[in-house]
Amino acid sequence: MTAPQTLDQAGIARRIPHSGTMCLLERLESWDANAIHCTTETHAHADNPLRTASGLLSPNLIEYAAQAMALHGGLLAAEGSEPSAGFLASARNVRLAVERIDDIAGVLHVHAQRISGDVSQILYEFAVKDAHGRPLAEGRAVVVLNTPLAMEASS
Repeated sequence: MTAPQTLDQAGIARRIPHSGTMCLLERLESWDANAIHCTTETHAHADNPLRTASGLLSPNLIEYAAQAMALHGGLLAAEGSEPSAGFLASARNVRLAVERIDDIAGVLHVHAQRISGDVSQILYEFAVKDAHGRPLAEGRAVVVLNTPLAMEASS
């Protein structure tokens, strides 16, 4: 692995298709071939682009996890190559422990672990926890790669 073990938000934004305030992850804490751990406090930012008049609702934690999965794919890509284009195809067995997240103090820990996959799709388990380790969201997600739709979305 020649990719860095830790990154700040600017480094993350260079490796995922999200930029500006839509890059929700602020720090890559650790990763290996099967898992990634990121942290962030963007859930508390007033300019969070996912915030609605009702606040920042907990289903948005799936997007936090999806960005960690995208970053994981970018880190696994061969140096100098373009990461595979992909999109979140499904989220299953999602358990949400809170209604909203904009009122949660402190850092969020975003974890994703690759369970299985091939050149066309990857299955991840994910968990987002608060600063005290309390689970906020858990589930599984399928990322589909290198399909005509994924390729078109990355263009």
